[in-house]
Amino acid sequence: MLVTAADRRGADELFARARERLDAAGSIGSDSADRIDAASGGCVRFARPPEAADLPGDPDAVIVDEAAALPVALLERFLDGPPAAFCTTVHGYEGAGRSFDVRFRGSLADAEREVIDVRLDEPIRYAAGDPVESWAFRALLLDARPPVAQLVAGAAPETVTYEELTPEDLLADEHLLREAFGLLVLAHYRTEPDDLARLLDAPNLTCRALLHEGRVVSVALLAREGGLDDATSERVYCGERIRGNMLPDVFTSQLRDRDGGGPVGYRVMRIATHHAVRSGGLGSMLLSEVESEFRDDDGRDADLRGERVDYLGVGYGATADLLDFWAENGYRTVHLSTTKNDASGEHSALMVRPLTDDGADLAARHAEWFRERAPGVLTGPLADLDPNVVRRALRAVDDDAVPEEPGLSGRDWRVVVDAANGMGSYHAAPAAFTELALRDLVLGDAELEPSAERLLVEKVLQNREWDAVASDLDRVSTRMTMRAFGDACEPLVETYGTTAAKEHREYWD
Repeated sequence: MLVTAADRRGADELFARARERLDAAGSIGSDSADRIDAASGGCVRFARPPEAADLPGDPDAVIVDEAAALPVALLERFLDGPPAAFCTTVHGYEGAGRSFDVRFRGSLADAEREVIDVRLDEPIRYAAGDPVESWAFRALLLDARPPVAQLVAGAAPETVTYEELTPEDLLADEHLLREAFGLLVLAHYRTEPDDLARLLDAPNLTCRALLHEGRVVSVALLAREGGLDDATSERVYCGERIRGNMLPDVFTSQLRDRDGGGPVGYRVMRIATHHAVRSGGLGSMLLSEVESEFRDDDGRDADLRGERVDYLGVGYGATADLLDFWAENGYRTVHLSTTKNDASGEHSALMVRPLTDDGADLAARHAEWFRERAPGVLTGPLADLDPNVVRRALRAVDDDAVPEEPGLSGRDWRVVVDAANGMGSYHAAPAAFTELALRDLVLGDAELEPSAERLLVEKVLQNREWDAVASDLDRVSTRMTMRAFGDACEPLVETYGTTAAKEHREYWD
């Protein structure tokens, strides 16, 4: 049996119970912190969620504890494996949002699996009806919910109003507070009581929303970052952490940009739209209204303090769909983290929407640096990253980050042209193929099919073996995959090839 949880401590009671039962039966073979072997040959073992989702060791069953503290996309990966038990608290958010209770149950309904729902309604920590529990739920908004679907079903861009929700507004109207916070809880897989305190008290946070007939249908939580003076920027550059400045910290300390903390930005910490009107353009409208608010008539941007705002930014666990959403709203990729989130297994994407010349300069240099380091990180720490995430991240890079002309020599072009005609070898000039693949994955001028783009990512940028690429793409054979690679090179030559390259192509014609 395989056991996983967002936090290893969450599985302590399960392991304690397993030891108790096996010990009573005299069946414990060996025992360690993360694995108990039974004398009969079976075992109970722990793995972190991203590793467990790969079902290592082909387990007979899986227990996912604290399931609501994990992203829905990660939970869905367990649905293709052996019988699984998803154990979680869904009443209140106790360290987690309500994505499990709302979104994951939809995935369960769509899965071709028998679902058995077991509930524990008898309180464990408190007696039934204990007034302390009632007070805690109200004080911490553990039961906060968005409006019921019927009240917002008619919400559309033309029916909503854009408003700032100040802490004073929220404290004066408990229904407004519950609806706004309920939406934020629902949209995120991990919410804590501290998030409520930050919403109401944090000096660098501000909230914007779309209201339909007075009901909250879309909400965004924004964090002011940057504007660091030279001395503070230097301390960050030397490793000091400045709380509340996630993007400037990455730009300055990780990506070694001494000027990365100077421009002022607002980071979209969370954005959520009511599930009843999702995919109706409200999230994009909210982002557009936020941008418009900060932009005055002479092209300079100002927040409510009258301070210029240089950019809007966002950082999140990268998925193909989310990358598309942010790219469609004008945000451009400047970084993919090389480490995974321990709970979700996702790499974070950082994207920026410039608003001033200073913001544009910041975005431009980081987009260029991202393109320059992409070949190195994609064959190293990002070699196993989903190729579709790589495709979408690169397509969201600003076009200006790509040099006007590819820097291929005459010999490089001959190798590429020959590959397009079934004779050249990728290994004869890998750097040439890398440059062309990066160029087209950003620009898209060759109009390759998604399968061809994915092939370029896996073989050229992530340097995977031909057999592994063929298997991952469900190709008939490795030979057919190599032929498809040649077919993908043809439009690259047509689109980006020099006169000499096209003349060499005539040799094959």
